[in-house]
Amino acid sequence: MPASEHHFVHRVGWLRAAVLGANDGIVSTGSLIVGVASATTDQHSVLVAGVAGLVAGALSMAAGEYVSVSSQADTERADLETERRALDESPKDELRELAAIYVNRGVEPKLAMQVATQLTEYDDLGAHARDELGMSDEQTARPVQAALTSAATFSCGALLPLLASMFAMVDQVVPVVAGASLLSLTLLGVISARAGGAGTLKATLRITLWGAAAMALTALVGSIFGTVI
Repeated sequence: MPASEHHFVHRVGWLRAAVLGANDGIVSTGSLIVGVASATTDQHSVLVAGVAGLVAGALSMAAGEYVSVSSQADTERADLETERRALDESPKDELRELAAIYVNRGVEPKLAMQVATQLTEYDDLGAHARDELGMSDEQTARPVQAALTSAATFSCGALLPLLASMFAMVDQVVPVVAGASLLSLTLLGVISARAGGAGTLKATLRITLWGAAAMALTALVGSIFGTVI
């Protein structure tokens, strides 16, 4: 018997929000701490900036994800309502439209009409949502899930450089936080690649290099101005 196939598409919704949240938490909080630590040796100011960055970032991520995904959900509902009206007003035209979609995908016209008829009898709106509009249960917009996932993963990501700054010596905050952040980004790249079935090296380099660039530029800003942000 052939081995069962293992797909990853069902993870797309939460995986995108999780990786985005964790990556943003590590990069933004790590960069903020590195920038402030480059401008001052007052560890209390560094910790306050890190905690403020964690709280503000988590709330911002949650709000941003909720608003953006809610907009997507509104668009999906509007499209479904448009399709529902079309099915009520001109079911024969919608049936031919569905059959034409299958013909364009390579199905013989007579068989395409049979398939369209059976799917319409079973779930007409579901068939059009899937094959005409490209909607699926795996990719349906879930605003609350996206918001909570982003906030939680941002907080987890931000906590790593924050803890590193708490336990680092005053004059070692910048290298310790930068190193801990880059290590965390590397780990995130590996985990996200494994969860999504992608190549580990490419995903890891993509995340780590952008994070390193962000922290380097922020450290440069802090060292140039030499003031507490």
